Amino acid sequence: MTSSAWYPTAEREDLVEDLHGRLVPDPYRWLEDAGSDRTRAWSAAQDELYQAVRSQLADRLADGPFETGRLTARLGELLGAGHVSTPAWRGTRWFASRRAGDQEHAVVVVHEGDDERVLVDPVAIDPAGTTTLDAWQPSKEGDLLAYQVSSGGTEESTLQVLDVATGAPVDGPIDRTRYSPVAWLPGGRAFYYVRRLAPELVPAGEEQYHRRVWLHEVGTDPATDVEVFGAGLDLTNYYGVLVSRDGRWLLVSASAGTAPRTDVWIADLAASSPATPVLTEVAVGLDAEVGAWVGRDGQLYVHTDLDAPRGRLLRADPEHPRDWHPLLEEDPDAVLEDVALLDGGGDARTPTVLVASWRRHAVSEVTLHDPVTGERTGTVPLPGLGSISGLVTRPEGGGEVWFSFTDHTHVPSVHRYADGQVTVWAQPPGAPARLPSVQVSRLEATSADGTTVRAFVVAPSSALDADGRPTAPVPTILYGYGGFQIALDPGYSATTLAWVEAGGVYVVANLRGGSEEGEDWHRDGMREHKQHVFDDFHAVAQALVTAGWTTPDQLAIWGGSNGGLLVGAALTQRPDLYAAVICSAPLLDMVRYQRFGLGVTWTEEYGDAQVPEELDWLLAYSPYHQVHDGTAYPATLFTVFEGDTRVDPLHARKLAAALQAATSAPPAQAPVLVRRETGVGHAGRSLSRSIALSVEQLQFVADRTGLGVRR
Repeated sequence: MTSSAWYPTAEREDLVEDLHGRLVPDPYRWLEDAGSDRTRAWSAAQDELYQAVRSQLADRLADGPFETGRLTARLGELLGAGHVSTPAWRGTRWFASRRAGDQEHAVVVVHEGDDERVLVDPVAIDPAGTTTLDAWQPSKEGDLLAYQVSSGGTEESTLQVLDVATGAPVDGPIDRTRYSPVAWLPGGRAFYYVRRLAPELVPAGEEQYHRRVWLHEVGTDPATDVEVFGAGLDLTNYYGVLVSRDGRWLLVSASAGTAPRTDVWIADLAASSPATPVLTEVAVGLDAEVGAWVGRDGQLYVHTDLDAPRGRLLRADPEHPRDWHPLLEEDPDAVLEDVALLDGGGDARTPTVLVASWRRHAVSEVTLHDPVTGERTGTVPLPGLGSISGLVTRPEGGGEVWFSFTDHTHVPSVHRYADGQVTVWAQPPGAPARLPSVQVSRLEATSADGTTVRAFVVAPSSALDADGRPTAPVPTILYGYGGFQIALDPGYSATTLAWVEAGGVYVVANLRGGSEEGEDWHRDGMREHKQHVFDDFHAVAQALVTAGWTTPDQLAIWGGSNGGLLVGAALTQRPDLYAAVICSAPLLDMVRYQRFGLGVTWTEEYGDAQVPEELDWLLAYSPYHQVHDGTAYPATLFTVFEGDTRVDPLHARKLAAALQAATSAPPAQAPVLVRRETGVGHAGRSLSRSIALSVEQLQFVADRTGLGVRR
């Protein structure tokens, strides 16, 4: 049977557009319309095909570690410890999010002494489990909690406020608050937040944009909120708002889409009304990212990559916010991630220690510095070679700092540093799992232009010789992302451990486009340099083969979102190098991506198809436009989510149809399949749905690479 007869029928239309003099075919554009009868019929047929292949696959995996029930149970065990976040202190109370091992979603809790109470539980709101907790923020006194939830995976948050003492609702819901920060004023009487304009006030097609900063008085109608900032600025702007602990200083930031540039303004609320703050520029119009805040000592601190792509810290008088003075200079090999200032607490506001966290080649370090000179005075010992997140202090000051730590074999736990000592302060509330014996090593590869690219290799100890080298090639998963300044640091992953426990190798590549090596590393993988990311990925894959870790017949690649674009480009550029592909929630039609979802906010990352030169960048690698008839493409599983409002599933539909029509590979050996899921979106999902997705993805790559398969 030919491939075209094996797959559902997908009409190939003779649609060719002339874009700036380039003839661009788009034969499957009709699959962009999710609601059409043709698309619904095609999707239903793809569902049937996927289930038919799965039933055969399940039989081949029935006696091994990837048997459905066994793998589901094992992933549940590996996730059984759950999760706990760093604390948000408010006086004697502290707030955190946590998930016990069997909970479907994380909840927000408040601690008072030894007492813990649940404040927000998404499952109590929605027993079906399709509501997710998006964000939360206690008031400065800790007596009120603002929180945001959304349903069905849409990320369309609504903002609400509850009374911490009673749990009773106080305010809301306020809609159109997707990605909104909340900055409370002292006393809990009001807060700043970010909300989109009402749809009827913006042009059609721009409903996801046109954000503004608003001031809301608790208990009043949101329709009466005061618009504070944003009118006349870029329609794609995302805004940040921050109010200093004493309530005097308001800071507002703005970034156009995901561009690596941030403008910042500051206002003295003691000298102007909170409803009409007089904003002064801190950093506006610079080709740099800038983060700013006012410390307990009354000084303005500025963290920026301006003239320092790995980051530096500066200080200023907030009344003269552009008169910056260096405090921590750029490290040539490490990226400055975060800082915290310790002091005597209470009225003793003068900093005594500056704590800084760094990322050195994707591994975290924490150092101590003189808060006046920036001179390094010591280090904070970490449990191992891993990654930390957050440097949290009490709002009223003191000599303590909290942070979360994780690595490839340890679930994130909260640590406390004080008086020169680090202690484990909070563990996840569930039972820790029995872990497989693994070894983690670093691999270096040379990309096409000579750049050194690093990767973490997680391997079963039993597969290695005395020197830590592979005794024989084994099925391997290569995971990557390579975009939007996102770093792939060491982290606990149940999916990784289940794969390695079964005898496979799992590799995480640190590609250009991320932030592992600073902003230059990011920019060398964006816009006209995007091909560098794919070259880096191919280089790591080839290095794995050359070093004897795996073979092309045993190598699977895996990525989601921008990582879905990565593996889509990889499979179309080097189909000979990969046996299987997991392509999840991907961007794949780079000519039309900015027309859908949040695509217009990503033109600074990828390029704008309406600009002729930039269209050429995009066409050069756009996976949908790089499919060639008669090519033997690897087995590919697209996983898409119908509630996804970031990356429209149309990308996967179009490339799946193109690959199914073009591939010369026997479909029984290298199928191209679509796994479609409703009621979820791009990001948050329930525990059981997360496990079910991982089970099916792992089973697909195990079957295609021969790990745990009965032939």
